[in-house]
Amino acid sequence: MTALLEVRDLATHFATRTGVVRAVDGVTLSLAPGEIIGLVGESGSGKSVTGFSILGLVDPPGRIVRGSVRFEGRELVGLPHGELRSLRGRRIAMVFQDPSATLNPVLTILDQMRLALEAHERIGKAAARARAAEILTRVGIPDAGRRLDSYPHQLSGGMRQRVAIAIALLNRPALVVCDEPTTALDVSIQAQILAEMKSLARESGTALIWISHDLSTVSALASRILVMYAGRVVEEGTVGDVLSAPRHPYTRGLLDSLPSLATPGQDLRQIPGAMPSLSDPPPGCAFAPRCAHAVDACTAMPDLVGAGGRGVRCHRPLGDAP
Repeated sequence: MTALLEVRDLATHFATRTGVVRAVDGVTLSLAPGEIIGLVGESGSGKSVTGFSILGLVDPPGRIVRGSVRFEGRELVGLPHGELRSLRGRRIAMVFQDPSATLNPVLTILDQMRLALEAHERIGKAAARARAAEILTRVGIPDAGRRLDSYPHQLSGGMRQRVAIAIALLNRPALVVCDEPTTALDVSIQAQILAEMKSLARESGTALIWISHDLSTVSALASRILVMYAGRVVEEGTVGDVLSAPRHPYTRGLLDSLPSLATPGQDLRQIPGAMPSLSDPPPGCAFAPRCAHAVDACTAMPDLVGAGGRGVRCHRPLGDAP
């Protein structure tokens, strides 16, 4: 199947007073139409900046310093602002983490959805209202026609996030990048939104990149997982492969820290230490200072090696003979 999105060796750096922050440092991924992939990792691992970079939403002092982002066969890196803007919201959209920061508090839900439609097509008020009500219903908002006349503060957090997702889906994009959109929601609402997004992707053919720090959340939605650490992909594979047989010690640490997988009555295992500064990372593997499996070879950067979509960036992958 032809790839919808191809990212090759993407690097996004931020020039600061303390040095250059390598927030994304050589990310490669591909996505087919209708596919859902998960980007997971700790805060500061580079997953959100990867999403922003794909859409060209990185502001100074950040900039893409190398790499390629091809969407529907079209190179997005270096594309003029006007052409990028015509794609955003129409062919490629983003759902941000905080709907309160996304939605305008002085506009009704209908006004905001109509503006999103009118940015890309000529549409009458009646048709815009009908389209908006249809999309709100699809994302699980009851009595959608009445909710269109509400203001954001009149809706619950779960409702506001559904509205943000609905706005992203209004123009029937081919790809939606979701930046931890369910982090602030309770577990029951989170499960509903995950189920609805999976159904929408299956029915409409929309592809999703789901960014999260929570492996368990991503595993309920995605077919493939890419684990990021210090701006790089350190492991990738199908959900089943990564969760059942993680090969990178960092992935193993993330799984061990999940309360749902812990043995009752025992303390949670945690990864020692903290993410290194991306302006002054350690030589070689950035995870080596926190890794119980580190050896002298880890002072050199390992390549991401593997086949068939199963890859690991490690000199001593778990499961290999010592």
